[in-house]
Amino acid sequence: MNFYIVIVLSVFAGFVATSGKYGDITKVPTTGASLQTAKQDKLTYGGVKASQKLAATDLGRMSRYKAKILAVAKKENIDPAIITGMISRETRAGNTLVNGWGDHNNAWGLMQVDKRYHKPVGAWDSEQHITQGTQILIYMWNAIKKKFPKASNEAVLKGSIAAYNAGQNSVTDLNKVDQRTTGGDYANDVVARAQYFKSHGY
Repeated sequence: MNFYIVIVLSVFAGFVATSGKYGDITKVPTTGASLQTAKQDKLTYGGVKASQKLAATDLGRMSRYKAKILAVAKKENIDPAIITGMISRETRAGNTLVNGWGDHNNAWGLMQVDKRYHKPVGAWDSEQHITQGTQILIYMWNAIKKKFPKASNEAVLKGSIAAYNAGQNSVTDLNKVDQRTTGGDYANDVVARAQYFKSHGY
């Protein structure tokens, strides 16, 4: 085996180990997007198929940020597909933003950091911004893990994605994490989109 192959395999093995720290996104059960969310793209159906279609629409746009997403994922020891799924849901890979802002000028950047609860940092599409959004998610993961210490990492991951949207206090049942999220499907939709991006190079 030549030196180059050894290096590539070593890097790949390290990435696989890293990707599961906060749970394996491919093992998180999901019902996908609601019909309400799917209507963004005039789809007449919901579910995982709808989430995949929405993610596929964002795939080309997402490539602009791929290097930054991968850099943040490596630095924060989290699966890049999770970050990508959230960016797809939050801003359709930046496509819904006006001068970097969304949510009636309350939320900043690709990951929609809410200025009412956090001080946004960095340009809307910067690595610094993606790092901030990812660190907020990790904070939520730790909070949900503390609340449900016996839950699997995958269950905590889904709960933390819901908490990113609706706050940690909104997650009272890990079997019903979307009770208070936007559209009643935020975590399920993000998980399904993340699984799609996982199978497409993220």
